[in-house]
Amino acid sequence: MLALIAGTGDLPAAIIARLPTPPLVCALDGFAPSVPVDVTFRLEQLGSFLEALKARGVTEICMAGAVRRPDIDPAAIDPLTAPLVPRLQAAMAQGDDGALRAIIALLEEAGFVIVAAHEVAPDLLPPMGVLTPAKPSDWHRADATVGEACIAEMGAADIGQACIVRVGKVVAREGPDGTDAMLDVFCAPFVREEGASDPFNFVIDTVGDLIGDAADWLSGQDEDPVTADDGILFKAPKPAQDRRADLPLIGPGTAIKAAEAGLAGIVIEAGGVMVLDLIGVQSILDAQKMFLWVRPRGGR
Repeated sequence: MLALIAGTGDLPAAIIARLPTPPLVCALDGFAPSVPVDVTFRLEQLGSFLEALKARGVTEICMAGAVRRPDIDPAAIDPLTAPLVPRLQAAMAQGDDGALRAIIALLEEAGFVIVAAHEVAPDLLPPMGVLTPAKPSDWHRADATVGEACIAEMGAADIGQACIVRVGKVVAREGPDGTDAMLDVFCAPFVREEGASDPFNFVIDTVGDLIGDAADWLSGQDEDPVTADDGILFKAPKPAQDRRADLPLIGPGTAIKAAEAGLAGIVIEAGGVMVLDLIGVQSILDAQKMFLWVRPRGGR
C-alpha cells in the first residue's frame, strides 16, 4: 500500500488522479493539502506515525507538494519519536535537500520504500525540445547556459532551484519563498490576449546588487534599471539532490507570472522538472509569444 505525504499545491491531486488505487493520504499538521486527508501527523510524533503506517499495511511512501519546515515542540515529543529527535533537529538545521535526505533516510530505515512523484506520474515529465511555436534565440540559449551554472552554484549551497537570466546576467535567484515570489518582483499586470487560456490559480540576486544597480542608474552610470524584460526563467533540480522528493515543478501559474514579468520564455531541465497541465502552459506561453524549452543538461 502507498501512503502519499501531501503538501500544498496542485501536485498531490495530480498524483492521486494517476494512481489506480487510492493512496493513504497523510499531511503534516498545519499544512493541509487541497485533497481529503486520511491521517494528520506532527513531526514530534513521527515515530508513532510510522508505526501506524506499518499497522495499516503501508510499504511505500511518496512525498508531493510544498511543506515548510515546522518548529519542533519538545513538550509534544512522544516516546517512539524521542530517539529520532537529534537527527530531526540536525535535519531541520540543513538546507532543503539536506533536510529531505535526512528524512528519507529515517523513512527507509523504518522499512519503507520511497517512491518519487515522477515515478508515479511519468507523464508529468515533458518531452525534450522546444514545445511552443516561439523559439529561443541564440542569446536566450546563451542565457540558459548561465542559468545552468547559477543553479549548480546554488545547489552547492543547497538553496533554490530557479533563477532569472537576462542578457548574460543573473538578475534574480529563487529563495525560500519559491519561484512565484521571485517572479513577483518583476511582475506587471497580466494581459490575456483574445483566445488565450484563462489564468488559474525571490530573492533578488543580492540586495547589494539591486542597490548598486539602482544607484548606477540614478547617477547616469547605467542607463537601465534592473529588469527581467526578454530574459528567461531557468529552472532545474540541484545537481546532486535526491530526486525522490522536491523535484522542481511548473504549471500554468508559473507561465502567467513569467509573462507578467516580461520574460521571453521558460527553460527547464529535461527529466528534472515536472509540468502540471502542459497543454495549459503551452497555451498561455503561445498567446504571449513566449517559448518553453525542455533543455538537456549542458544542451544548446
